[in-house]
Amino acid sequence: MLKFLKKPYPFNDDLRVNAKIIFFISLGVLAFLLIFQPIDFSTWSRKEVVYLIAGLVASTFLVLSISLIVFPSLFPRIFYHNTWNIKKEILWNLWMLVAISGSDFLFYSQITGIFDISFLDITKLLLLGILPVSVLITINQERLLRLHLSSAQQLNKQLLENKQHVNLIHFDSDYKNDTLVIKADLLITIKSSDNYIEVYYKQGDSIKKQMIRSSLKKVEKLIEKSDFIVRCHRSYIVNINYINEVQGNPQGFRLFLEGLDFPVFVSQKYLFEFKNKIKRS
Repeated sequence: MLKFLKKPYPFNDDLRVNAKIIFFISLGVLAFLLIFQPIDFSTWSRKEVVYLIAGLVASTFLVLSISLIVFPSLFPRIFYHNTWNIKKEILWNLWMLVAISGSDFLFYSQITGIFDISFLDITKLLLLGILPVSVLITINQERLLRLHLSSAQQLNKQLLENKQHVNLIHFDSDYKNDTLVIKADLLITIKSSDNYIEVYYKQGDSIKKQMIRSSLKKVEKLIEKSDFIVRCHRSYIVNINYINEVQGNPQGFRLFLEGLDFPVFVSQKYLFEFKNKIKRS
């Protein structure tokens, strides 16, 4: 669970895009209040209704503006997209939910003069806080999906232009009987497996797998001169020339390799280097 919370989740630090999102979410809250009328306005004067609706929309607008524009502008290091993770995103969304619901309650109490409101009214005000936060989460998921799909398409095009290079890789094992020497261009992928690594490579028309007592950290030194082999995950090293397809999703990339029946993952930590390897190859 803790590992999941520490997974990267890039913060949307494009302030111009955030300003548009805030504007349209505020309009959505206004439309929701006017169309569905979650609060009973039948006993209210027209002036009170206008004040309340304007106040609720304004509180949503202000909280989102402070959370998505003001704070990221004042403290850019905290909100840097490469250091933002799922835990921070959850806490930040909870903050916005509490702030919007709290400001709605204060404004509602000021207009009505009622500070002791019913559970039903509290639920309605909480709903007005959940609505913009839910929309914001959906927008962020769509943003990440579009970002990774677009990057995946570009990488797939560049993979078609890659050229193979030939050099030897000597896999030294802690045990002498499971060492391996292969041409670098025959290596498909290397997978970490406890204290071992699983080396997948081509031999003629077939694909072989060999377990070697070693680590990916040691292997990284062996592949420094290979422009087409890259560390892409804490558990994987991959030969980009064997990538058939790159698929994007909100969490990152999945690679489908020639001749293998399992995907290889690209984590946010290695995403920048992975893209650069493909562009330079």
